[in-house]
Amino acid sequence: MCIIHDLGECFTGDIPTFDKTKAHEENEENLLHSWVRTLPENYANEMIALYEEMTERKTIESKIYKAIDGLEALIQHNISDLSTWIPKEYELNLTYADDKVAFSEYLTELREEIRKDTMEKIGG
Repeated sequence: MCIIHDLGECFTGDIPTFDKTKAHEENEENLLHSWVRTLPENYANEMIALYEEMTERKTIESKIYKAIDGLEALIQHNISDLSTWIPKEYELNLTYADDKVAFSEYLTELREEIRKDTMEKIGG
């Protein structure tokens, strides 16, 4: 899941999380599924099943993948120069991914450490 989760961005480009709309997500999914259907059937079926599992987020693996994906974005922001941040990123870096880590005490604690790094970075 971690390896293939952003494969759709090959077709649409990387749209920042805070700018991505439902229409963007649907377009990315449609383009990705069109490409996946060109693969040999066994590979296509496996990839479609993985994407469905990722979307449903019912398995522990899919929850972990989604949490890690969100946390990685926050860490990237924390290591980037503050001059590259736009105004809404200040609040988002303090609140984003809280819902994605809520299922895990460990990931919730990791999220809190990332929030502390953000606060330190922005002087809060």
